[in-house]
Amino acid sequence: MSKKNKNKSGLGRALINDRFGKSNPKVRRPKDPTMLHSSEIPDGYDWGRLNLQSVTEESSFQEFLSTAELAGTEFQAEKLNITFVNPLSGVGLLTKQEKEKVDETQNENRQFLSIPRRPKWDETTTPEQLAALESEGFLEWRRRLAMLQEEKGLVLTPYEKNLEFWRQLWRVVERSDVVVQIVDARNPLLFRCEDLEKYVCEVSPHKQNLILLNKADYLTVKQRQAWADFFGEIGVRVAFYSATYALEEEKTENLAEDENKDGEDDDDDDEEEEEEEEKAGLTEKKGENNVLENAVSDLKIESNCKDERSSNTTPEKNELEQKSNEMVSDCKDNVNFDNIGSSCHLSLETQNAQKESSKRVNNSYKLLKRSELISFFHTIPVGEKVTPGVTTVGLVGYPNVGKSSTINSLLLEKKVSVSATPGKTKHFQTLFLDKDLLLCDCPGLVMPSFMYSKAEMIVNGILPIDQMRDHVPPVNLVTSLIPRHVLEDTYGIIISPPREGEDPDRPPTSEELLNAYGYNRGFMTANGQPDNPRASRYILKDFVTGKLLYCWAPPGYPEDDFNVFPERRKKQASDVPSAITPKNHTTKDLDSAFFNKSSPTVHTKGYKGSAVGKAQTGSGYKPWKDHSAKRNKHVKLRKVYAHLDK
Repeated sequence: MSKKNKNKSGLGRALINDRFGKSNPKVRRPKDPTMLHSSEIPDGYDWGRLNLQSVTEESSFQEFLSTAELAGTEFQAEKLNITFVNPLSGVGLLTKQEKEKVDETQNENRQFLSIPRRPKWDETTTPEQLAALESEGFLEWRRRLAMLQEEKGLVLTPYEKNLEFWRQLWRVVERSDVVVQIVDARNPLLFRCEDLEKYVCEVSPHKQNLILLNKADYLTVKQRQAWADFFGEIGVRVAFYSATYALEEEKTENLAEDENKDGEDDDDDDEEEEEEEEKAGLTEKKGENNVLENAVSDLKIESNCKDERSSNTTPEKNELEQKSNEMVSDCKDNVNFDNIGSSCHLSLETQNAQKESSKRVNNSYKLLKRSELISFFHTIPVGEKVTPGVTTVGLVGYPNVGKSSTINSLLLEKKVSVSATPGKTKHFQTLFLDKDLLLCDCPGLVMPSFMYSKAEMIVNGILPIDQMRDHVPPVNLVTSLIPRHVLEDTYGIIISPPREGEDPDRPPTSEELLNAYGYNRGFMTANGQPDNPRASRYILKDFVTGKLLYCWAPPGYPEDDFNVFPERRKKQASDVPSAITPKNHTTKDLDSAFFNKSSPTVHTKGYKGSAVGKAQTGSGYKPWKDHSAKRNKHVKLRKVYAHLDK
């Protein structure tokens, strides 16, 4: 007898499973949890209606709603009073109230801004002791500035923290007779260090201070006059100069002189040839007599030169002497330089000298040339010189203000390396300009001064642009200084206007400017978005180099009157395509277009075959040689139907 099959899969078993099995939902099974009663029957007190959830911390919005609910306040939406605030519009910028508060704090603590001093030493001081004293004093100076930043919350420039650079400054000041601070003419007060002027007087009362406003070609005559009056009221001697402008002028003058010399040489050559032809038939005796006469004339010329030592042989020297005499007379009439040197002592005499030196100085707003600046250095009266018979001029200033460029322009050759990156010069250098004038180039030093933000340092060229981390604050600062239409005309872009509900006169945000610039220049990322960091570097470098020009005004001078921007450029009508120009349609044009009888046509490309019953033009007509249909085969449709766009 065979075994029973354990897997009962017959027809009867299938019917039983379908009726009483698990697949039938109508069968009630107590073990199935889905068939149990799980609904709440409202047959008692509803305890769930109470808000029994513990609340210990709420968001500002939830707290506002709960407070309003407890107070029974009802709110209604007012769509007309809604203003949209762009979160990127004011990043890195301070309001007027914040600026006033920061200015007040800076003025209260301005006396704490100082540069490190070199400790006193004598013959008995060893090099190890001097190095220890310098390190100790430098560490104490850094500690004072750090406490000023932490306690007062002020923003300082990232001043130089390498002691070796400050040693270079000490050596330049000690060996210089005239210390010249080179500052950027667009923002002179930012690059001027008042404590450096005090330190120069502390080292020696015979040393003189001078502020040279480089890149002065960016300023107009009115702006130079304003700065000259401002520094004259506080008793500071200034001079306006531009290294690049001076080099260009020298090149043009040299070219003009070379052309004149070439013309004179040609005339002299012609005259000499004629004289040689005339003298060809003369005897040797006459030639000897001519030689004797020439020698006598040369002796007469030499004797005249000995008698007239002060006379110049070229008109250029005469002009230089006249200008130098004028500069000397101006200096003697306007400034008492003896009082400037004695104003640094702490005795009663120094206090009187300070009062005298604080008198007004008549500064000239003229943009000096190379020769005029050299003569101006010669006219500065110096007491006891460090090197007898030689006037040493030390050039000091921030990085990237043009110290090395100024030296190269004065020497008319590249003696010092120049770079757009701040901090190119690493060691001071001495170069003779004349026999009695020595230039001393000091490495660029970022001296401690108050700033509003780090973005201001990037915009003014103190910090390198290629190393910035956040590009939004500097670009926002640029857009707040340069008007919208100037940015559009300079780069040929269209910046998106403010949205509805925003201030129509607000400056563009960094995102709006960089997006427009990136799309226009093709600076795109891998995912198809404009590369804003890359675009920001181009715009910031244009601001530093002066392509986007903005000049800060002296204190008390209105900024709106100081900077005058050009008006928006008006585009000519011929530059605008006909499809974009607005058209003024009249009713006659509408009627003529509507009632015009035009047969509908379909444009087809390819060869046009001749009609069946078309008569040939001549007996020798060969259609396979007729290439007239190929001429307009590849013409664009917008040119074929250009008459429809008119």
